[in-house]
Amino acid sequence: MCTCATYATKDHYFGRNLDLEYSYHETVTVTPRNFPLPFRKKDTLISHYALIGMAFVNEGYPLYYDATNEFGLSMAGLNFPGNGYFHECMDGLDNITPFEFIPWILGQCKNLEEARKLLARINLVSIPFSEKLPITPLHWMIADQTGQIVVESVRDGIHIYDNPTGVMTNNPTFDHQLFRLNDYRGVSAGPDEDTFAPGLSLDAYSRGMGGIGLPGDLSSGSRFVKVAFTRLNSVSGDDESASISQFFHILGSVEQQRGCCRLGKDSYEITIYSSCCNMDRGIYYYTTYENSQISAVDMHHEDLDSKELATYPLVEGQQINWQN
Repeated sequence: MCTCATYATKDHYFGRNLDLEYSYHETVTVTPRNFPLPFRKKDTLISHYALIGMAFVNEGYPLYYDATNEFGLSMAGLNFPGNGYFHECMDGLDNITPFEFIPWILGQCKNLEEARKLLARINLVSIPFSEKLPITPLHWMIADQTGQIVVESVRDGIHIYDNPTGVMTNNPTFDHQLFRLNDYRGVSAGPDEDTFAPGLSLDAYSRGMGGIGLPGDLSSGSRFVKVAFTRLNSVSGDDESASISQFFHILGSVEQQRGCCRLGKDSYEITIYSSCCNMDRGIYYYTTYENSQISAVDMHHEDLDSKELATYPLVEGQQINWQN
């Protein structure tokens, strides 16, 4: 499964954990303004806003997992099994496939306000990329420098939720995720209070006891609670190094280690990569499961008026800074 988050200091940041048992050999991919973006049921976008993000490039098409455009509008798709539902084409609406959704929004919108206008006409349709790449049930978080929303396509249509937490995981639907936070209204980043019973004095024998009760398992509902608590209580310096370091620590609070989520014989879900994009500067940072050193790609170091994709394979081997 996966986790997505935003964070703000002096600049604004957007990123995610991709948790899967296998990789599609994804690359950090820059889609410049003049790279043609075809759509199955809409005209090709010959010219559009530039994007940077993580994508599986298949048959020359960038299948983005998460991306940020040149204005900072950002978007990520996360697995939504059992709930995600895509419909038949409908007249009068923009019929967009799930694999086209990120470039459709980020290619045309500068901010959430503009995205909401496109979303009012959207119909996410059940058309796979190919026979080898069938439809994946997804939902999405979309964010700019002012806030974030969640978009879910289910059987009764499109639901759009304002997202006050700045995080998203997988199941259940986002409204139920938000409601579940009520169960943890008593946890705190500060010391806990001795309220067990009058007349009984109990000791705070450790730091961090205010957070007792926070879930620590890897289910999507528990990860939502844990990463929401971590993100909403996070404090860091506002320079770039401190900001991105804190962002990766936020995602690290719910990362998955090989062996802890067994899917079958010798099959384990792990955090394949974690990303952090500076929405204001267009710099895409990432780590991988085997490489905890942060790597970066700056979209503005590319020719954003080009007609060709720029792709960067992930640095996956561990990078060790020997000091002697």
